[in-house]
Amino acid sequence: MPLWALVLLVGFAAVTFASHFLFPSVRWFFRKRMERLVAQLNTRLSRPIEPFKLARRYDMIERLIYDPEVSQAVSDYAKDQKIPEAVAFEKARGYAREIVPAFSAWTYFRFGSRIAEMLGRSFYRVRVLNKDLQKIEEIDKDATVVLVSNHRSNMDYVLLTFLASRNGALSYAVGEWARGWPLGPLVRAMGAYFIRRRDGNDLYRVVLATFVRQATQAGVSQAVFPEGRLSLDAKLAPPKLGILKYIFDAHQEGGREVVFVPVAMNYDRLLEDQVLIAAQTKGKGKFRVKLRRALWGTLKIWWLGRQERRRRYGSAAVRFGQPVALSQFDGVVEDLAEGLMAQISRDMPVLPVPLIAHLLLEDGGPVEMTALEIRLEKAMKRLPEGNIYLPRRRTSLAVQQSIALLEGRGVVSVEAEKVTIVEEKHDVLVFYAASIAHLFRDRSEDPPDNAATAGS
Repeated sequence: MPLWALVLLVGFAAVTFASHFLFPSVRWFFRKRMERLVAQLNTRLSRPIEPFKLARRYDMIERLIYDPEVSQAVSDYAKDQKIPEAVAFEKARGYAREIVPAFSAWTYFRFGSRIAEMLGRSFYRVRVLNKDLQKIEEIDKDATVVLVSNHRSNMDYVLLTFLASRNGALSYAVGEWARGWPLGPLVRAMGAYFIRRRDGNDLYRVVLATFVRQATQAGVSQAVFPEGRLSLDAKLAPPKLGILKYIFDAHQEGGREVVFVPVAMNYDRLLEDQVLIAAQTKGKGKFRVKLRRALWGTLKIWWLGRQERRRRYGSAAVRFGQPVALSQFDGVVEDLAEGLMAQISRDMPVLPVPLIAHLLLEDGGPVEMTALEIRLEKAMKRLPEGNIYLPRRRTSLAVQQSIALLEGRGVVSVEAEKVTIVEEKHDVLVFYAASIAHLFRDRSEDPPDNAATAGS
């Protein structure tokens, strides 16, 4: 027998042995370990991990593509495109593979949530402004909880992941930017599902809507960013219905209660603020960051050390709003979306840098540090007390730290205890002040309290 034939024979035998004996045993071993880990986690989580998230990815894909609604959409798509149904079915299967996650409890709780906490606390002093979260704790354990948040930074995912990891696992809708290797497999393992922001045909939308419906009715906790993208001007953008509508429709079909929890997030400084400001200044509706630039920037920031990073980036604050149960909501999905965004607007955290930016822009000319402290105290009386976070509750410290942060970035200059805005960096102050400017408006101009009415 030739040597090449012997090597080929041995290779086929090894593959056969592995596929029939070794791989199943290895999968069984890790499956048992995963089941023990999940059982252990469920004893301490207030919202246990749902069986839907633990199903094999292959089974989830099969369940999705054989759903009656998807089958009908496949038939309609085939007729519309004048192609065989088998071809349309394979297209639907491709969409399902693209969307469905591959959740790993170990990756989420032993790796992802810990890395998220380390990153969040390395850059910011993270604060939850609510003193009383009892209403959230009292949400029915069998209900599907959906966190609805504004989208200020990519750090939003990080902060929500580690803040929610004490209660359960969150599932996110993530854009196409995260599909590539090595981020893609990690994001899937964290339970996120990918969605197309553009080029989604009717068949794709039905597959996506069906997956969201199945997850919602199975009790999967989710986090949604209705704005759809990062805010270029720091103001809240009108909500896009998308995922919210799919969840709303899933509840309308019956099954579990669905409870929406508005989440307002704000920062003293964003990692990507220069990119957002540049896109806004150029009048572009989108922006793109080169991977090399992002990696190099991350390494430079990480090299600073934790203390220096926190000094440069200040605080990040989160405030949870009034839960809205769909069983008590009487209205259409448009009203729901507007009400949730109105609640987020009212609950927006007020941090030292945005507040100082607002005061500096309001004054315009050079201002003394002592006068700035007095104006800060007066401004705080015009704002909802529960929205405000100051380090150690001291206005003098807040002014000093904020001015030091802005001076370090070249946004302001300080001479003889007088603060002057650097004209070339004026747009930076405008960007941060815009995140809280609406809170200074007259109350009569505020949006209608749809969310509060729905939750009462």
